[in-house]
Order: sequence, then structure tokens, then C-alpha cells
Amino acid sequence: MKKKSILKEWVTAISLALVTILVIRVFFFEAFTIPSPSMEKSLLTGDYIIVSKLSYGPRIPNTPLSFPFVHQKLPFTENTNSFVNWIKIPYLRLFGSPSVKRNDVVVFNYPMEEEYPVDQRTYYVKRCVGLSGDTLEIRKGQVYINNEYTDVPELLQFNYKVQCDRDTIQSDTLVKCGITEGGRLRNKGEYWFNLNLENAELIKHLPHVTKTEPLLEKKGTYLDYMFPSSENFLWNVDYFGPIYIPKSGDSVKLTLDSLPLYERIIAVYEKNDLKVRNDSIFINNIYSKSYTFKMNYFFMMGDNRHNSTDSRFWGFVPEDHVVGKAVGILLSIDKSNGSHFRSGRWFKGVK
Repeated sequence: MKKKSILKEWVTAISLALVTILVIRVFFFEAFTIPSPSMEKSLLTGDYIIVSKLSYGPRIPNTPLSFPFVHQKLPFTENTNSFVNWIKIPYLRLFGSPSVKRNDVVVFNYPMEEEYPVDQRTYYVKRCVGLSGDTLEIRKGQVYINNEYTDVPELLQFNYKVQCDRDTIQSDTLVKCGITEGGRLRNKGEYWFNLNLENAELIKHLPHVTKTEPLLEKKGTYLDYMFPSSENFLWNVDYFGPIYIPKSGDSVKLTLDSLPLYERIIAVYEKNDLKVRNDSIFINNIYSKSYTFKMNYFFMMGDNRHNSTDSRFWGFVPEDHVVGKAVGILLSIDKSNGSHFRSGRWFKGVK
């Protein structure tokens, strides 16, 4: 009897601990790892960050019946979902719409994974450069909101072309500066490197370096993989917009030319029946010349402007996809350097 009593106490204690951790993860804080360099040098690959769900109000899970601590698929399986679809809760956030501020570092669910419920979509982390109701434009890779420059240059990183008067460059200097992305270009003595402002200045003053300049796309160059994938919008990673970021309750005029900007919002995120017949737009079988948005939307970008898949490629992030705000770095491990601990980054805030 005594052994059964001890076992029961252990089971109870472990169960309470798991429930407590789950409650904290859903409603208060959660840890995430940075898997890619899209936010360098603000966040590095291998950083483990703390995300506050209280900052924007916790979401009630869309899929309340799911395997704890597992995302999308069950362990050791390829096709078995870790959640059930027959119970779904509509979007509900405690404390109302998320009060995201410009330049917050935000964790959100990737909007393009329609095969999963919103809360089961892959987690992304980017900087919110555009808020609901803003008009955003990117010029030379820099963000302008309502025609005013809003970027923080010290946080950004771009691809640069570096011209040397000989066909070598000091590799030890590159290592000391933490420059890991780059290589030779076609012409002799030409290189490209992914640099922030500080490193660009260092490279510029190296012996035998004659010229350093950002590698930018030309204005008006059309890239069909950029949002909204329409020849009406000749945009690329460095020249984009102007584009209006939808706000709940605001209306936009709809034409066949402007429809590509908002058709995903209307049909997918806000679940309307959208059709075009004889050059006319119908929403829920009603001829429509305008549309009023139900949710707020945001424009997210990586600080590593030439190595980030973000809103420039797939458009707006709906408010129901917002998970929380990155508030601190718990620890950091450089796996490219033999799982070396970056102790200088531990317990630091996120800029």
C-alpha cells in the first residue's frame, strides 16, 4: 500500500508540473530557438529566446486537443498530426487585438501553411516594420512609413560588393568580424559579403580594398516571386511599395488591378467566397467595388535584408497569427563552431 501511495504522489506531482508548464507556455512565456540568419545581427542562429505572450495578449489555442510539447507531427512519424481537427476554437485573444509596436521583434505563425490550423503553423520571428493603417515603402532596402524613414541602420545587414586590387582578402579579419556569408564574384578581385554597417566600415578600410557598396536590385525590376506576384507591381527586395497595410474597419476600393494585394486576405484569412466574373468582383455572390477588413494586419521583415523570407515575399501577417514578443535571449549556442556557447549573449534583452 505504501508503494502505491508513493507512486500516486509521484504521478500527481508530475501531472501538476506538466499542467503548470503547459499553462505557462500557452498564456505567459515560451522559449523558441532561432533556426536561420534572417535576423542577424540582432538575433543569431542558435539563440534561444524568451517570448512574452502577455505583451500582445495570449491566444486561446485553435486546437485544444493536441499532443503536449509537440508541433504539427507526432514524434517518429511523418504524416500523423499531433492534434485533432474535430474540435476547433475560433480566433480569440485575451485583452483584445494585439498592441504590436513598430520595430518589435515578433514571433508569429507562418501564414502560407493552409494545410494546418493557425496555431499549428510553423513559427517565424521577424521585426514588425509596418503596423495596421500604415503605408509602407522600401527604397534601397530601407523602410519608409507614411513617407518617413523608420529603420534603425545599426540593426540592418545587406549583401555588399567588395572590390580589391588583388585577388585575395584577409580571411582572419573576416573571422574576427563574425562575417560568415560571402564569396567570390565573377570578376577578378570582386567579392560579396553579408555585412552590417559596422562591418562594412571595417571592410572598407582593409588593405587592398578599393570599393565597398551594397548589392541592390534596380528600381522597377520585376521579380515574379515577390508579393503580390503581379506584373502590375514591379517590386523587388530593395524597392517595394508603396503598399497600404490593412486595419480592422478600414475599407479599400477593389479593382482588377488592385485585387492581387488583398485577395488572400478576403478569401483565405477572412474566409469569404471571392470570384471574378466578366471583369467584375463578387464577394459572397455580391458585386463589390470595395472591401472592409475584419482584422488588423502587419508587415514583417528580417534585419538581414538580403537573406530573409518575409512579408516582401508572402504579404501581410494577420493578427490571429501573432504569437508574442521576443523579450530576451536565454542562451546562445553556435552550432557552426562545434556547439560553442556564446556566453556573452546569455540573459540579454532583444533590441
